[in-house]
Amino acid sequence: MTAARGWGAASNLLCVRLDTIGDVLMTTPALRALREAVPRRRVTLLTSSAGAAAAPLLDSVDDTIVYDAPWLKASPARPDPGADLAMVELLRARRFDASVIFTVYSQSPLPAALICHLAGVRLRAAHCREKAYGLLTDRVPEPEPEQLIRHEVRRQLDLAAAVGATARDERMSVAIPPGARAQAARLLARAGVGERGWIAVHPGATAPSRRYPPEAYAAAVRGLVERGLGVVLTGTPDEVPLVEGIRAEAGSTTVSLAGLLDLPLLAAVMARAPLLLTNNTGPAHIAAAVGTPVVDLYALTNPQHTPWMVPARVLSHDVECRWCYSSVCPLGHHDCLRLVSPTRVVEAVLDLLRETSASVAPAAHG
Repeated sequence: MTAARGWGAASNLLCVRLDTIGDVLMTTPALRALREAVPRRRVTLLTSSAGAAAAPLLDSVDDTIVYDAPWLKASPARPDPGADLAMVELLRARRFDASVIFTVYSQSPLPAALICHLAGVRLRAAHCREKAYGLLTDRVPEPEPEQLIRHEVRRQLDLAAAVGATARDERMSVAIPPGARAQAARLLARAGVGERGWIAVHPGATAPSRRYPPEAYAAAVRGLVERGLGVVLTGTPDEVPLVEGIRAEAGSTTVSLAGLLDLPLLAAVMARAPLLLTNNTGPAHIAAAVGTPVVDLYALTNPQHTPWMVPARVLSHDVECRWCYSSVCPLGHHDCLRLVSPTRVVEAVLDLLRETSASVAPAAHG
């Protein structure tokens, strides 16, 4: 079923992306395409509490509504539907013309489509495996994973294109507040970090299956310092013990900004870094959005989240259990990351720095 002809008149658009920071960032090219497709179109993002942390960086979103949907695993259980009924009424009051529901391939868009339907949103588009009947006006057939596997950015661009919004620029983007840029410059200057000769290292990740072992990080950091590089480690407040443990085991002079950076400030630090070494996690996508090269220690949990349109090295050890889509290694060995040697990491960092040292193209909207 399609109602594509009506999308050109949809000036008050709701975009639904109920996942986390990295997923929201990987949707930025599609959000920008949707906003630019219709003159004076207003875009509101409906996202989770975690995803809303990216809101200050979204240059194609006019407003953000926070909703922790009960059909997503990260949402805490609640005893009654009061919050969901209240969300229907809030969306009804905002009088949206249309909604685009962004999901990963394993999610059903139909619960979100029902919310939008009950809120009176006339046009509703999503990738959908099931027969949606009246819940979606624009059902885009779901080809994954049986027919193809797409990068998450490409998946969302394809959905936007299905309702008439083709991207002129497919790069990810963020808008870093000037105050964050200035504060990052001061922090790095106080730490004695110049424009060259250093890298950022973000060793944490929400999912245990995506974390390179701390002792291996320590060995890689030690090797990088021995090769003359400065190392600036970042992390969330919860990751401060991880960062301090790596620094202690590395036995080298490093700088820690762990626990000191909100998301805009982290993006500003990433924008100044010549390179980021990290896991498959949100900061890898922040770096891609600001045009910073990435060495990505990439757990083989899923193939859709590699660094998008930036110089990169993606490191993993091939295993038969690849693409497990698990937050915790189901076999307990973690070989897809554990068997990546620190020496290989150091070589990848140095190789990518040599490749990109002459000039690194800035992100279009960074």
